[in-house]
Amino acid sequence: MDLQQMRYVVAVAELGNFTRAAEKCLVVQSALSHQIARLERELGARLFDRTSRRVRLTPAGEAFLPAARQALEAADRARAEVAAAAGEIRGRLAIGTIPTVAAVDLPAAMKEFHDRHPRVRITLKVGGSEMLAEEVAQGALDVAFLGLPREVRPKGVRGHELARGELVAVVPPGHPLAAETRVSLERLAEEVFVDFPAGSAGRLQSDEAFAAAGLRREVAFEVTMVDFMARMVRAGLGVAMLPAAFVGQVPDLRVLRVDEAPARVEHLVWSRFRPSPAAGAFLDGLGVPHDSATEARRARSAG
Repeated sequence: MDLQQMRYVVAVAELGNFTRAAEKCLVVQSALSHQIARLERELGARLFDRTSRRVRLTPAGEAFLPAARQALEAADRARAEVAAAAGEIRGRLAIGTIPTVAAVDLPAAMKEFHDRHPRVRITLKVGGSEMLAEEVAQGALDVAFLGLPREVRPKGVRGHELARGELVAVVPPGHPLAAETRVSLERLAEEVFVDFPAGSAGRLQSDEAFAAAGLRREVAFEVTMVDFMARMVRAGLGVAMLPAAFVGQVPDLRVLRVDEAPARVEHLVWSRFRPSPAAGAFLDGLGVPHDSATEARRARSAG
């Protein structure tokens, strides 16, 4: 068994097709098929059920796949650690972020990191805070930018608080509230809302604020993308609440400060274990302490 065989298995499992997997791995299909068949003989079990229409993992394949991924990740980490010891940062940097991150200019931070470390392959995933934190804890992401209610702390990861801020209301220019500068939660509760899906951290901040005030509101439209949310508001289908630090990115909407406004905290999180060289370099570039000695000094200074 070797790492190349594991890469072939992972590629076929992810793509569900031997031809596309061979293209991804830059080999001819016959060579990829031969190596997988050789591995299956060594293991004494078939990893894939093959038909003319589809390829899917067998129970043995389902059991093998997570271990294969872990072995490949460990090998990549070992190469990155050796390169870092020689003064070169390489490997991968998998970043996750909420769509409304405002504490950091993430595209600019990624560009600066890429310029400093061109041999690192950067990927980005946008999603909800809960999902991103879980993927960091599982090792699928190296770092993630989250937005959470003030009393909520990310679990299973290490982290650093980036910023705190309030939510504001956004309405279209022709809305009856468009001429106002402030609005109460009670008045907002009369409106139809466009918001994030129920149960998400982005939605929870607003839901808790209305509930604490003893108010109920109608969320008629649940969306996951902020640009689509802004389009819905712009069309006059509802109003929304977004972080005050973010609304500069939707300048054509009217912004109202909210009495007893919901608040959120932006966090940057990473693995509880030592970050990879690439993740460590990214945190360093943002000025975020991440090693035990630095964090201890910071805690003593704060005390």
